[in-house]
Amino acid sequence: MMLYYVIIGVTMLISWMASSRLKNKFKKYSQIQLAKDLTGADVARLMLADNGIHDVKVTCVSGELTDHYNPANKTVNLSEPVYHGRNAAATAVAAHECGHAVQHAKAYSMLQFRSAMVPIQSISGTIQQVVMMAMFFGGAFIYNSLPTAILLIVGCNLVFTLFAFITLPVEYDASNRALAWIEARGIVNSSEHAMAKDALNAAARTYVVAAIGALASLLFWVMMFLGGSRD
Repeated sequence: MMLYYVIIGVTMLISWMASSRLKNKFKKYSQIQLAKDLTGADVARLMLADNGIHDVKVTCVSGELTDHYNPANKTVNLSEPVYHGRNAAATAVAAHECGHAVQHAKAYSMLQFRSAMVPIQSISGTIQQVVMMAMFFGGAFIYNSLPTAILLIVGCNLVFTLFAFITLPVEYDASNRALAWIEARGIVNSSEHAMAKDALNAAARTYVVAAIGALASLLFWVMMFLGGSRD
């Protein structure tokens, strides 16, 4: 189990570093106002309208980097700094979230696949939590069924890994749509476009780290299962 905790610890450290870098990028680019003087909310509404999307609402939510698109109620939810921000970072994030709305409107296959996996991921998380607690507290009771318990954890981690890797093309595609639109629409000049691209790349790296961490955890449990099978 020590190797498992080492993997989790290293993953958390790298994830923290990627998240900190993202926050620093956002802070840096939030201090540079756009020449167009548009808020993130303005950018979001423009991008939605340009893509013929009129049934998605742009809302403001509390917190930082809490921005997300909710396909269930068709809302682009922007954090306060993004919703009111008139800078490259706010523009990039707002357009990125609208990129997900465009994906939804155009029935982008990877987004549909990811959405379909959300409840499966949730159930897998619950199963793993129950099994891990049983392994920790069950003692002799769980010992006889340990291979089955580990196999269940392998299955859960397979779901987590698949979800994490499916998320990558979804996020990169949303960023590509965002960057292409803000450039074509003339929302940003060349220097502002570079800043927006840099901010979105920093955000994408957090998803890459999550995917690698999920894969590492999956491989660990596979090795645990294979090792137990040989005993």
